Amino acid sequence: MKKIYIRAKNFEVEAEILEKEVQKTTQAIWSALPFEAKVEIWKEEIYFDISVKIQIEKPTSSTKAGDVSYWPDGPAFCIFYGSSQPISPVETFARIKDGIEKFRDLKTGDWITVKRSRE
Repeated sequence: MKKIYIRAKNFEVEAEILEKEVQKTTQAIWSALPFEAKVEIWKEEIYFDISVKIQIEKPTSSTKAGDVSYWPDGPAFCIFYGSSQPISPVETFARIKDGIEKFRDLKTGDWITVKRSRE
């Protein structure tokens, strides 16, 4: 199973890629890694712009804490850490199982890095 590693401030979490569920999205995101950006916050979600522009395969307006999603309207990389829902459909392509509560400490403008490995 592929994993991505998300680092911000003084923490790092891993997210498992949902390869079988949304193959085009996961391939596009995987190929574009690594990402480094300043985060924006909307309700209980952090997000940042990315250069990936694709049509989503399985749009959803329902997310849960730990979902890592692609938002085509950005386009943006989104991490949902609470009960808020996306402003428009997203496609969830990965899931964080442990440490999601740490994202509550982030502020708009904090740096975040997303990589394929822990390097």
